[in-house]
Amino acid sequence: MNVFLKAVGQISRFLNVIAGVSLIFLMFLTIIDVILRSFGKPIVGTYELVALSGAVAIGLSIPGTSFLRGHIYVDFLIAQFSKKVRNLFNITTRCLVFFLFILAGWNLLKFGWGLQKSGEVSLTLQMPFYPVAYGVGICCFVQSLVMVCDLIKIHGGTFDE
Repeated sequence: MNVFLKAVGQISRFLNVIAGVSLIFLMFLTIIDVILRSFGKPIVGTYELVALSGAVAIGLSIPGTSFLRGHIYVDFLIAQFSKKVRNLFNITTRCLVFFLFILAGWNLLKFGWGLQKSGEVSLTLQMPFYPVAYGVGICCFVQSLVMVCDLIKIHGGTFDE
């Protein structure tokens, strides 16, 4: 199981790196576009590129953030319960999130397939939308694997709250 946990962790970190590069691209593009606009030379398609980069940055960072438990959560209520009740709560929520992201991933892949079949592209740059839908859909499946890792950690007693 350690190999599985490490593999999912490495995949999550890799996706985080891509999300970070996308975020850096988004920031530099915005800054350069603002500067060039002051000279009357805006970058064509900036809005589309920022939107797609934002989707990539958000979608690809979800598994890594969950794996590192870097998200914000309020646990003052469940902290009052015994470890057994907390574990039951954590198992229940992880199972629900697992199925939620399986469904989201499946629907995003179907959505991407529909976009690919229809040839849907952005208005200005004519960039296809389907790669972003596929990428975020795959990240949903990776997020489901992260939830399996949490379940393994809970079962093994290494899940830190």
